[in-house]
Amino acid sequence: MSVVSETIDRIKSFFHHNKEVFDHHKVLVVFVLGGPGAGKGTQCARLVQEFGFCHLSAGDLLRAEQHREGSEFGDLIRQHIREGKIVPSEVTVNLLKNAMKAELEKHEEETENGWGNGKGRFLVDGFPRKMDQAHIFDETVCESKFVLFFVTTEDVLLQRLLERGKTSGREDDNEESIKKRFRTFVETSMPVVEYYRQHDKVVEIDATKSIDEVYERTSNAVKARLSI
Repeated sequence: MSVVSETIDRIKSFFHHNKEVFDHHKVLVVFVLGGPGAGKGTQCARLVQEFGFCHLSAGDLLRAEQHREGSEFGDLIRQHIREGKIVPSEVTVNLLKNAMKAELEKHEEETENGWGNGKGRFLVDGFPRKMDQAHIFDETVCESKFVLFFVTTEDVLLQRLLERGKTSGREDDNEESIKKRFRTFVETSMPVVEYYRQHDKVVEIDATKSIDEVYERTSNAVKARLSI
């Protein structure tokens, strides 16, 4: 067994034997889903400013980990991203758990915007990508409050990402990888959306409109869900 396999098994064992790491009555988690290029990051940045959320991008955490010196998951993550595949759930959930823990510790002394004394607000962007991620996170890290789901067409997503690829430097911002990522999203993430929709935990936003129009709807939806 490889070192990576042993580590993943160790993480699996941790999640299997533990209940919520963070109390969902004190820690608010909102999942943010949508196809690649739906504008999730742009909208999250505005929500951070208005509501004091901490924005955690699952994709950004994975990309940072693949370049982190000494990372035992770097090659594994790099290969999955290049092929448009989803990284093993235990790896992604573990990165999110560690990032949340670090943010809660950093804001422990704060008393504003829902932070301090073990409280916190998180936007988890681009996650969960498939059902086992949803179950592992909700059951062993922190039960999510609701899902913001940004919707638009494949053609719009493709054009946005090809334009972004001119300056982003991301190796997956090319037409072949984009189409693979979109197919993967439809096949694996839509069942997640439908699962949460059945539990009345999905807020669907039309992401085809302008950034300002999309944000107005998003902000109002968050206020309604949080009773602000």
